[in-house]
Amino acid sequence: MSTPQSDKRAQDVMHPGAQCVGEHDSLRTAAQMMRDLAVGALPICGEDDRLKGIITDRDIVVKCCAEGRDLDRTTTGELAHGLVWVSADSDIEEALMKMEQHQIKRLPVIENHRIVGMISEADLAKELPDSKLAEFVHRLYAGA
Repeated sequence: MSTPQSDKRAQDVMHPGAQCVGEHDSLRTAAQMMRDLAVGALPICGEDDRLKGIITDRDIVVKCCAEGRDLDRTTTGELAHGLVWVSADSDIEEALMKMEQHQIKRLPVIENHRIVGMISEADLAKELPDSKLAEFVHRLYAGA
């Protein structure tokens, strides 16, 4: 028997084991990591292994390539944004609320001050009832 959606925690729906890109790594390194990991976003971690933000493939295209910046000289830390996260033991409603409030499609999951996973739209699609998913997607994209 599956757990009711309201009892689910962030750690139950996240994709575990998110790999960080370093805040001093180049955007080329980030793009290569995204390609190799088949992901569209990476958490950015500092030398202290703490979350500094997130970078998306779109950030690289719009804020670097389109602006004529150098992929090898621009660091992920320069484009880091969105220090929005959820605790691993938070309920899924809190994760949904943060994603909607900040109009983000990926949410880092933190446990003991370290990133342990990411929640994406695909993760939610597997876990939420169709009506709840449709409501979430509508609200997320309504502000886009």
